[in-house]
Amino acid sequence: MNTIKIKLSALNFLNFAVWGSYLISLGIYLSSIGMAQDIYWFYTVQGLVSIIMPALIGIVADRWIQAQRMLSLCHLIAGLAMGAAGLYCATTAQPLFGPLFTLYTISVAFYMPTIGLANSVAYNALSKAGLDTVKHFPPIRVWGTVGFIVAMLLVNFVRIDGVQLADTYSQFFASAIFSLILAAYALTMPSCPTSRGNSASLADALGLKAFSLFRTRRMAVFFIFSMFLGVSLQITNSYGSSFISGFASVAEYAEAWGARNATALISLSQVSETLCILLIPYFLKRFGIKGVMLIAMFAWVLRFGFFGIGNPGSGVWLFILSMIVYGVAFDFFNISGSLYVDKQTSPEMRSSAQGLFMLMTNGIGATIGTLGAGAVANHLVFSRPAGIEQVEGWHTAWLIFAAYALIVAVMFWIVFRDDTPSPKLSEEQAESAPAAPEGMISPE
Repeated sequence: MNTIKIKLSALNFLNFAVWGSYLISLGIYLSSIGMAQDIYWFYTVQGLVSIIMPALIGIVADRWIQAQRMLSLCHLIAGLAMGAAGLYCATTAQPLFGPLFTLYTISVAFYMPTIGLANSVAYNALSKAGLDTVKHFPPIRVWGTVGFIVAMLLVNFVRIDGVQLADTYSQFFASAIFSLILAAYALTMPSCPTSRGNSASLADALGLKAFSLFRTRRMAVFFIFSMFLGVSLQITNSYGSSFISGFASVAEYAEAWGARNATALISLSQVSETLCILLIPYFLKRFGIKGVMLIAMFAWVLRFGFFGIGNPGSGVWLFILSMIVYGVAFDFFNISGSLYVDKQTSPEMRSSAQGLFMLMTNGIGATIGTLGAGAVANHLVFSRPAGIEQVEGWHTAWLIFAAYALIVAVMFWIVFRDDTPSPKLSEEQAESAPAAPEGMISPE
């Protein structure tokens, strides 16, 4: 592995360690301080800020501030806000929703754009090094998942005074430390281009050119279904750990390892990710973006379905299967989709195009998903007494989510067409028409 790939791997490791420090365990801590019914708001706000912030920050990165510097600034603000959230909880006997939610929101508002920015930085660096992004980016992105796993296991197994970090506000401090380290490290990345010159149109001047992708029917359908599938993204992250740990209040499962170590069990999902990411180049070239997206959609059906019929006792193997298919569900959608969008755009609007993809998936889609999941969970689960009644409510809820994913998959299979690949261009042609899609991902 050459130097640039090592540097990009470390960048991805740190970027996702920030998220892994709290994303899975946050629900456990919120439940412990009496905010169980507010969990969905903490996950919904990630979607709400993603409607605006990734696209806005992407525009700034394309037009005025180089992407690697914008990445550094975002992590500086996100880290300081998350550290402040931890300090507030540490110095308050009973944290209140308002102050905690405000600090958390500021942090995630500046963290969510970093996912697209980190991709842009990586694509730019690989292109400068003459490397194929489809071939070389997935092995680099693997280290992002490794970082997520390391941070998640850190808060699950490290104890202070006999208490897991996952059960306390200490997870906020862990996230803040990773974020501040990355704020400094991002400045060592290769410079990314900006387009400060005179613009030919108002859309160019505002950095909105990426939205022109909607003019192509294929891309419009792709983005719309990315939004539909984005609905599924944060549901298990929002409620997976609290669902599994809830079995501990049922006598039959009170001593089950899975019920006592929900975060560690869910970490198998990220282990699966590390393997599935490496399969992406082969599957994209063999099946094209439609085939890969369909595989991801049906994997979401299984992800939710196995949760719906499993338990941490005799049915723990179903939970494990759910963790395994998650790697396919998440990677084949998120990473393949990002690569596909990159291949359809020119370098000068790379960051804004990635921001647009984030807007549709982690923004609009995830917001609808967490609001909908919150309504379902509050009605079927949290309105009932803790114990077996809540567990039964969860089973019904997961099967509802599985049915939704199945409907989206069938609709995508019928509607989406990617059978008009553009001819491959020579270097001279590519230089004269940089915005033309290369067609590398489309099936032959």
